[in-house]
Amino acid sequence: MVYLRQESLEGLKLYKYSGVDHSLTSKYILKPFYNNIVLPCFPISMAPNLITLSGFMFVVANLLTLLWFNPTLDQNCPPWVYYSWAVGLFLYQTFDAVDGAQARRTHQSSALGELFDHGVDALNTSLEVLLFAGSQNMGQGWKTVATLFASLTTFYVQTWEEYHTHTLTLGVVSGPVEGVLILVLVYSLTGYFGGASFWQQPMLATLGISSQSIRLVPAAVRDLTFTDWYMVQGTIVMVYNTTESARTVLRVWRKERKEAKESGKAGQNINRDNNPLLGLVPFAVTWVLVVAYLVFQPEILHAHLVPFVFFVGLVNAYSVGQMITAHVSHLPFPYYNVMVLPLAWGVVDSIGPLLKRFEPTIATLIFGSNKPPAYFAFGWPSALGDGVYQVAYMFCMLGAAVGVYGSFVVDVIVTICDYLDIWCLTIKHPYVEGASVKKQVAGTANGHAAPTSLPDGDAKTVQNKN
Repeated sequence: MVYLRQESLEGLKLYKYSGVDHSLTSKYILKPFYNNIVLPCFPISMAPNLITLSGFMFVVANLLTLLWFNPTLDQNCPPWVYYSWAVGLFLYQTFDAVDGAQARRTHQSSALGELFDHGVDALNTSLEVLLFAGSQNMGQGWKTVATLFASLTTFYVQTWEEYHTHTLTLGVVSGPVEGVLILVLVYSLTGYFGGASFWQQPMLATLGISSQSIRLVPAAVRDLTFTDWYMVQGTIVMVYNTTESARTVLRVWRKERKEAKESGKAGQNINRDNNPLLGLVPFAVTWVLVVAYLVFQPEILHAHLVPFVFFVGLVNAYSVGQMITAHVSHLPFPYYNVMVLPLAWGVVDSIGPLLKRFEPTIATLIFGSNKPPAYFAFGWPSALGDGVYQVAYMFCMLGAAVGVYGSFVVDVIVTICDYLDIWCLTIKHPYVEGASVKKQVAGTANGHAAPTSLPDGDAKTVQNKN
């Protein structure tokens, strides 16, 4: 399947990275650490994208230890496992931030880097949800699903905002910087306190707050565990960030429409004419189907949630990948995600037997005491069945998602590399001091944002690369 056609590649020439990071932690602590200590450790011959991929391997290693020691997400692991998660996540953040500096250092910059980095970050988001659930003993249930929803919503909305505003903006406190460091701290404390079960204790009582003071707190929150409080805080942050992103996107959209109208170019740009909030509809539809499927198939929710999280993570990564590809290539917003179709079929198949149960009641309401005609039917039998067949179908959805996303990644990377005459994980045209500008441009490689587009003093981390 062709995801990026040759006629769409002309837009790559117009691509220019724009990113702003207002994080004080990044500016005064992380960026000096990256540039002065970490960056010199990497050889000048190492491709920036290879640094990104190497960092992701630490997260994969963390995931393997999770699946070995705590596949059900509700068991305590040896303390060293949690410490390894903290180290792995910090190294991932470090590698993911240094790749941009390496791109500017080696003069290897192009649109592929943003696509490559966002793709890796999208995969990491869902995997980190499983690791966090394992560090909290959340188990396979709705709490883990809610955490996944909040994390993927934040990532999707941030990418959606970047597509419409053409700038990736991180606030004074952001998930990719402070959020990751908080997770590193949580993993470390989990190891220090001897296991994830520590976080399942009531927070107020565990912190030593007197019972008299606790009685003054509303009854609904008196016995909330540490994990529950984290989810409350995460919900507030998610709603705030989503609202702010929507306000920013609408402000930019209205400004562009006004400028287009004044210049007589109204109606010539589908992304300017369509309300950008429509871009949130595909994500909303996906999650309506996700929740419905888990409601109808509780066995998946409570016994096979980990592979289902892999599937949902790939669905989100594909949507994000499409948005970033459209962003760097100046293409229309991608509203369609083919991976949702098998999920929709699973929901429709599960609804049929449920409706079938109400057939006698509906027949009585319509026909009264008379016998309903032979053609009357309400609902339909399940083609997939229950139990092992439904589990097999879920794994089929996961396999299809791996195939679709894998083919998307390979096609887009190969197409862009061929067009720009670059390699993805190695440097094809090393920068030579004093070479002509034309030759340097031809040698631009490894897909990272052009250094001239990043304001001085701004540092990119995780989703926005230095």
